[in-house]
Amino acid sequence: MTSDDFKDKVILITGAGKGSGRALVEAFAARGALVAANDISPVNLDPLAAQPNGTIKTYVEDIAKKVGAQAVVKQTEDDFGKIDILINHAAVEPRVNLLDMDEWDWHRVLDVNLTGAFLMTQSVGRVMREKGSGVIVNLIMARPLDAGREAAYLASMHGLIAFTRSAADELLSFGIRVHAVGTGLKEFQRVDAGVPNNLVDAVYYLCRNESLNGQIVNVEA
Repeated sequence: MTSDDFKDKVILITGAGKGSGRALVEAFAARGALVAANDISPVNLDPLAAQPNGTIKTYVEDIAKKVGAQAVVKQTEDDFGKIDILINHAAVEPRVNLLDMDEWDWHRVLDVNLTGAFLMTQSVGRVMREKGSGVIVNLIMARPLDAGREAAYLASMHGLIAFTRSAADELLSFGIRVHAVGTGLKEFQRVDAGVPNNLVDAVYYLCRNESLNGQIVNVEA
């Protein structure tokens, strides 16, 4: 079932080529949104680029680097004229034991999962500040991966929780609301009683509800 809840809203989603990112691209487009879908892999974006209705545009950039983050923001503005909602989903999940992980793997995990969210929040936040409103949602999957192989990944996800809280406090004065939604967040959860526990529905709810800010929402896997 579709609706036009988000008709003419422009939503930028990173890591949009697969998983929850792709699900949100398709779900928001079905509700009338104009979606800018970013991923580092053009192959992941091909199915979205093939959509015939013109509501989805794809952008291949590495948002872990400042040049890439700024490029996708500028391209989105050029194509759609604004950005109403940012969803940070880009993430990498290494499968390397702590004692075997090299420095490059460690840095790449933190660069994509944490620095990428910072760069996108900063660049899009400046755009939102100009119009005095916006919503940023960080998708945080802080659940165990492989026993003994999640040190870098969980470090980045837990850092993103703290980043979400700080950004929510700092950006509210500009009319920008910041939230986190994901799995494994029960011990960090700070949530209004009305927020659904399904990921897509929770993101919808937070984007629509202008009275909420700084929500940390644990959802079902």
